[in-house]
Amino acid sequence: MEWRIALPAETDRQRVINVEAIGLPFEEEIKDGQRIALFKFPKLTTEDRFIFGWKAQLEVWSIKYNWRPRDCEILPELPPEYASRYLQDDDDLSMGTDIILRAAEDAAASETNLLRKMYSIRNYVYDRLSYGIKPHIDTPDIVLRRGVGSCGEYLGVLLALCRLNGIACRTVGRYKCPLQPLQRNVPLVPDFNHVWLEFYLPGVGWLPMESNPDDIFEGGPYPTRFFMGLAWYHAEMAKGVSFETISSNDQPINKEQMSIGELAINHVRFTILEELIPGD
Repeated sequence: MEWRIALPAETDRQRVINVEAIGLPFEEEIKDGQRIALFKFPKLTTEDRFIFGWKAQLEVWSIKYNWRPRDCEILPELPPEYASRYLQDDDDLSMGTDIILRAAEDAAASETNLLRKMYSIRNYVYDRLSYGIKPHIDTPDIVLRRGVGSCGEYLGVLLALCRLNGIACRTVGRYKCPLQPLQRNVPLVPDFNHVWLEFYLPGVGWLPMESNPDDIFEGGPYPTRFFMGLAWYHAEMAKGVSFETISSNDQPINKEQMSIGELAINHVRFTILEELIPGD
């Protein structure tokens, strides 16, 4: 059996100082520019127990991009390789269902400016969803009918509506460091994992957008804190790839065969070492 876990990504707001294995050693793979830790196991039995994973030291900053709609009136064409990958239904996004097709049309209306279109889609989703934690992720058509979703379900709806409107976008995540910046050198445990998205602005690059934290007022208006912005406590790992996958005999194990949660306990801790000096 092989177990793959995404490693921290190098980004405009995150620098990876070092990464090392915990317990079992791992091999490093590169998938779509993303560093992946590969753990290999012998034939497993019900008696086997392993400790495996990684720890990393990161420098992280908050970031906010200030692109405006008038900067996006004339943009290059989306590269074909981005269209073939980031405009497709590759993750049970329900992009062929009537409810999602109608929502994609209504969300963008007649808007042609890419940045305003992205903002309009975000607000459309916020108008129709309220936040609620669930033990599993439903598909966007179910979520939109229900009107309540977790961060991952907000994300699924956003991805589907954006891609149907020609906006290349991808999933990013995996955790937020607990907001206790004065507690240093003490293990901090996040309550749950987290995902957000990046959308692609041709000629500029990938820009971040939170999935749901700006949806704080019923019916709006919604703040733009995390529209093209992220706070320091976001730890970026999987960017456009699965954070964690398992396979046996080179064949992926799907959720119906075996849940990752049935095989392992995901134990995540952050330790804040120090505050960086602004400008460094």
